Amino acid sequence: MKMKSAKQKAFMNDMITYAMVIIAFAVVQVLLAGGHMSSLMKGLLVPLCTYSIMAVSLNLVVGISGELSLGHAGFMCIGAFASALWTNIMKGTMDPKVSFVIAILIGAATAAFFGFLIGIPVLRLRGDYLAIVTLAFGEIIKNIMNAVYLGVDSAGIHVTLKDSNALGLEKGGKIIIKGAQGITGTPKMSSFTVGVILLLVALFIVQNLIRSQTGRAIMAIRDNRIAAESIGLDVTKFKLLAFTISAAIAGVGGVLYAHNLNTLQALSKNFGYNMSIMILVFVVMGGIGNIRGSVIAAVVLTLLPELLRGLSDYRMLIYAVVLILMMLFTSAPAFVAYREKLLAGFRKDKAADGPKAKEV
Repeated sequence: MKMKSAKQKAFMNDMITYAMVIIAFAVVQVLLAGGHMSSLMKGLLVPLCTYSIMAVSLNLVVGISGELSLGHAGFMCIGAFASALWTNIMKGTMDPKVSFVIAILIGAATAAFFGFLIGIPVLRLRGDYLAIVTLAFGEIIKNIMNAVYLGVDSAGIHVTLKDSNALGLEKGGKIIIKGAQGITGTPKMSSFTVGVILLLVALFIVQNLIRSQTGRAIMAIRDNRIAAESIGLDVTKFKLLAFTISAAIAGVGGVLYAHNLNTLQALSKNFGYNMSIMILVFVVMGGIGNIRGSVIAAVVLTLLPELLRGLSDYRMLIYAVVLILMMLFTSAPAFVAYREKLLAGFRKDKAADGPKAKEV
C-alpha cells in the first residue's frame, strides 16, 4: 500500500507539472487573442520555453545524477547550429514544417553524440572533472563556430577556417556559415506553441526517466556511489545515460533558439560561460532535483528583469533581493521546515473535511 501511494503521489506531482504548463499556455493564448500582451512580452515567449527546456535538461545532470556541468550552453550551441545548417541547406527543397521536425531530431542527435563523447572518459572519474571539461568544451565550441566558414555547391559541402574566399565555391554556390557573422536567413519556425510542446516532451522524458528503474539507479549512485557499486550497478553506464539524454534535450533547446532568430551567432551572451551559469542559477533557484521548480525559476527569473525595467537603477537591486529570497525559500532549513509544516496542515485539513462531506 505504501509503494502504491508513493507511485500515486509521484504520478500526481507529474500531472501537476504538466497541468501548470498547459494552464500557462492557455492563459497566454487568451491574452494574445484579446490583444492584452505587449510586443516585449510576445518576444519573450519563445525564450521562456527555451530556458525552461535548458533548466530541465541541466537538472537531470545536477539534481538527479549529482554531477556538475558548467558548459551546458555548448550543447545548446551545437543543436542550434546543426539544425540551422540543415534547414538552410534544405530551404526550398522540402516542406518547411517537415524540415523543422527533422532539424529538431538532428539538433538532439548531434548534441547527444557530443555529450556521449565527453562523458565516456570524464564520467569514469570522481571529482569535479566534468565541470572543468564541460566548461572548456562550451568555450571551444563557441570559438570554433566563430571561426568556421561553410558553403554548399554542386560538388558538396566546403569547410574552411580561413575566410569565405578559401571555400572555393562554384558559381551559384551558397555560403551558409560565415564565421563570426554566423548563419543568416534561417526560417523562423519557432513559436510559443512549438516551445510548449517541446517543453512538455522534455518534461515527459525526464520525469518518466526519474520514476523508472534506471532513474532510481541513477539517484542511488548519486546518493552513495560505493553502495551502488557494491550491489553491481554500472556507475559509468548510468551516469553516461543521464548526461547524454541531458545533452540531447539541451540540443532541442538550441533548435528552438536558432529558429527564433534571423541571424544566429555564437556570441558570449547566448552560448558562452555566462549562459551556462544562468541556466545553473535556474536549477539552483528552483531547487536541485526539483524539475517543476526549474521551470518556474526559469520563467520568473527571465521575466523579472523585463518587468522591472521601468524601475531603472533599482531594477537589479530588486532582482538580487528576489534571488536571495528564492534561495532561502528553496534551501534554507527553517524555510523548508515551515513550508513542510504548512503542507502538512493543508493535508490534515483536507483529510478532516473528507468524513464531513460523506456525512452530509
